[in-house]
Amino acid sequence: MASSLLEALDIKAPVAVSWSLWADVERWPTFLSHVGRVDRIDARTFAWQLSLPGVDKAFVAELTEVVPEERIAWRTTEGVHHAGVVTFHRLGDAESRVTLQVEYEPKGFVEHLGALTNLDATLANYDLGEFQRMAEHEAGHR
Repeated sequence: MASSLLEALDIKAPVAVSWSLWADVERWPTFLSHVGRVDRIDARTFAWQLSLPGVDKAFVAELTEVVPEERIAWRTTEGVHHAGVVTFHRLGDAESRVTLQVEYEPKGFVEHLGALTNLDATLANYDLGEFQRMAEHEAGHR
């Protein structure tokens, strides 16, 4: 049974700031609490190391679509099966909305439990909050 999550967050930072943070895939561990590291394999492919409650996972993902200041989409090619997209919406000169959508296939007890208990959505909300703090901090220094 596939699971999905959809989260959106309004940020007091221009789209350009939100985009530049998220476009640097190797910076994702600084605001995604469950991501231990992301290593670039080539221009569109990355190796990920995840640390989730009760389980560590690794996978390889490729960027499937990159539209500057609009969207970044990816899908896995090895390991944990999932796909996602982050979209960026201009709400004003100094405000943007970031929307995260992830589709995944839970494997094993811990992942099914996370999907059933909304732990996945809780982690996504926390991580988007971290992203919001970083983006707003960066926007304040421009």
